[in-house]
Amino acid sequence: MIKRWVLPTLGLLLAVHGTLHAADQATGKVFQDANRNGKLDADEDGIQGVLVSNQREVTKTDSDGNWALPARDDCNFFVVKPSGWMTPVNDKQLPQFYYTHKPDGSPDLKYKGVKPTGPLPESINFPLYRNRESGEFEAIFFADPQARDQKELDYIAHDVVEELIGTDAEFGVTLGDIMFDDLSLFSNHNKLIALIGVPWYNVIGNHDINYDSEGDPKSDETFERVYGPNYYAYSYGPVNFVVLDNVRWDGSNYHGGLGDRQLAFVENLLPHIPEDELIMFMMHIPLPETEDRKALFRLIEDRPYTMSISGHRHWQAHFFLDKDDGWRGDRPHHHVVNVTVSGSWWSGEPDAMGIPHTRMADGAPNGYSIITFDGHKATVDFKAARRPKDYQMHIHAPEVVSTETSANHQVYANVFGGSKRTEVNMRIGNSGEWIELKKVREPDPYFLELKQREAKQPELAGRKLPSPMRSHHLWKADLPSGLEPGIHRIWVRSEDMYGRVFNANRVIRVK
Repeated sequence: MIKRWVLPTLGLLLAVHGTLHAADQATGKVFQDANRNGKLDADEDGIQGVLVSNQREVTKTDSDGNWALPARDDCNFFVVKPSGWMTPVNDKQLPQFYYTHKPDGSPDLKYKGVKPTGPLPESINFPLYRNRESGEFEAIFFADPQARDQKELDYIAHDVVEELIGTDAEFGVTLGDIMFDDLSLFSNHNKLIALIGVPWYNVIGNHDINYDSEGDPKSDETFERVYGPNYYAYSYGPVNFVVLDNVRWDGSNYHGGLGDRQLAFVENLLPHIPEDELIMFMMHIPLPETEDRKALFRLIEDRPYTMSISGHRHWQAHFFLDKDDGWRGDRPHHHVVNVTVSGSWWSGEPDAMGIPHTRMADGAPNGYSIITFDGHKATVDFKAARRPKDYQMHIHAPEVVSTETSANHQVYANVFGGSKRTEVNMRIGNSGEWIELKKVREPDPYFLELKQREAKQPELAGRKLPSPMRSHHLWKADLPSGLEPGIHRIWVRSEDMYGRVFNANRVIRVK
């Protein structure tokens, strides 16, 4: 488990020593912070072979822990946390692994950015401390918590944070859209997420940028002030995590893209990662919607173990990218579009706790993923907010049918974390024959019912649900003909891509 440590002060993570001077090269040391005071003391040793980057070039520390990299007027220097080590975290559980170099600071924007940092320090030193890390571990993945205001932050608190306090996961990640445009809420959001009690990494989303910036280079100034680099990397156990910024802002709109500098960083990082280790790429906009994704594919498709995850879409899906998507690797690339914490942007009627049910347009509930990493394997679990772990599907069927017309009615199973590699079957009662359900791309009928109920209400207690979409994880089959009159159990079983079986029931009356 990660040993939790909080720096005594906020602000930049680093202990920066010596006189300041203008330079075109940054230098520093990665050291073992034995007393955990965040400062390089005379008796503390440097650490050899640790990666450091300026968001383009990547270098390794020498035998004394020293590093040197080119400096640009607006860049972040960061240590790539190695396996078996940990960086400090601040009092909001945000990892402190970077030094931001902005000599003139951020431009004047609605939400403040970084204050002028002045000339480069003589030495930029990164503290690390030993951390026991297993080859098998869990991590939490949030997508789009996206609170508009404090009221919606309270929804997050009661819907997902409370149940995660004391988690066995080693760290968490938010896959962008941390906020819904109001970046002044970053601080309250971070205080809330810190209660979960594990280090928390963050990805920039399209609702986390400075919309009043003229273009992409200055659109992440507030994010950098709060979270540091907009793209970076770290390792935990035998897994390598690469955070990407694929939100490109042109001053009036955004689109999915990475850009040459970020691709250069990935290219320079890859030679330092063993080919038998898993690389997990984390981004906000789904990879299939990233314009220069093929450039990334060319860099990684020869590796046997890569995977990626995103948010943004407010629906859940597993994609297996192949040659039709521009991927040339021997095996398809697994990309997860993660379930969102905010579901359908905190829409729908409030429940007994006053929280909108916020079902997503694909018929799945809001929630998050827990991914179990084991060597180069990754097992993705869908976790519905405030529901048991085994709540993995919803069955939709008519309440009552006649014995003569039962075959004219369908049973739908929405398997929230399902994919084309999922098998779904049902039986009526405990002894009927198993019937295969076919995967379909249709709107979820339960979500359609919710929309119909909404339309009949003269006044809504919450926001309107979004329009229905064709679900990526919906299966259906006809009810058998000639069912005996009475009350019957519909038993649905799904088997996922990992060979795990989940069960659900629905009761139906036959007359």
